[in-house]
Amino acid sequence: MSRRRRATKREIDPDPVHNSTLVAKFINKVMVSGKKSVAKAIVYGAIEKFAKRVKAEDALEAFEQALENAKPSLEVKSRRIGGATYQVPVEIAPERRTSMAMLWIISNSRAKAGRSMDEGLSTELADCFQNQGATIKKKDDTHRMAEANKAFAHYKW
Repeated sequence: MSRRRRATKREIDPDPVHNSTLVAKFINKVMVSGKKSVAKAIVYGAIEKFAKRVKAEDALEAFEQALENAKPSLEVKSRRIGGATYQVPVEIAPERRTSMAMLWIISNSRAKAGRSMDEGLSTELADCFQNQGATIKKKDDTHRMAEANKAFAHYKW
């Protein structure tokens, strides 16, 4: 029996508009300085613009598909063995995959200069939906790096 106290994940309430915990997590990640009402307005506006842009009937389904396209499945972690540091490819846990995709989408939409946040977010979501753009490039680069270091996979811990 382990003597460690394991951290417990808190359940997050679904958002009121789409009744989705995924959208609620996305709102929490967009939120800056505790301004949740601003984050909600940005995310809901972005999802509506995104649904119009990709001509989707169900905005929530299209949002989930865009997020699924942005999720990475492999990443590299540094592992020090005998004085050398190896980049070891490891599979990513499902919650971390979702979190990484959300953070990449948000950071790439913030990086779009000259646009409002909801405009940048809707553009980035549309790019992810169509498997293109900065977020998908980041995912592909992560996969490529893991593929290049496949020789060190036996150092997995």
